Amino acid sequence: MKLIGSLTSPYVRKARIVLAEKRIGYDFDVDIPWNADSQVSTHNPLGKIPILIMDDGTTLFDSRVIVEYLDSANPVSRLIPEPNRRRIMVKRWEALADGICDAAAAIFLERKRHAVEQNPEWILRQQKKVALGLEAVAKELGDKKWCDGNVYTLADIALGCTLSYISFRFPEIEWRNTSPNLAELSDRLEKRTPFMETAPKE
Repeated sequence: MKLIGSLTSPYVRKARIVLAEKRIGYDFDVDIPWNADSQVSTHNPLGKIPILIMDDGTTLFDSRVIVEYLDSANPVSRLIPEPNRRRIMVKRWEALADGICDAAAAIFLERKRHAVEQNPEWILRQQKKVALGLEAVAKELGDKKWCDGNVYTLADIALGCTLSYISFRFPEIEWRNTSPNLAELSDRLEKRTPFMETAPKE
């Protein structure tokens, strides 16, 4: 099994953490989609990472699809509850965390363009999504230890990757000061070995 991705993508990190938590062995190939010599589009016509190449050569893409497959592939440390309302709520957390990342990544990419080509209104719209998203997850987490209550799940992994990405790319966003409960969750997660081993780096 092989995972293709970058060392900074929160979506790739989410898949890597799930692989570690599930104790599934794999090879990791670093490939940046926007590099001239990238082979990402060879495996995913959408040109996005992460990509999981299974042992039979079948490719999976989109981190949500990949982690759901991985969680069902090995009974060790189930991260997504069995089909019921709890499962839907965990997937809802994941969708919200990924949505915040989508907006943050859009800002990052827009700012990589020449200043005269950047769209301030577009950036402002994405910043609003990030701000409202962080406000929503802080409110929903409340005083719970984990997103799903007392059990560590995929929801925590997804949110942890999002919070780390925001700190990595946008240190000016002071979510730790405004949402101490998110800071406590993030600190707890970053002490776990899979998180420590996958910390984003250029």
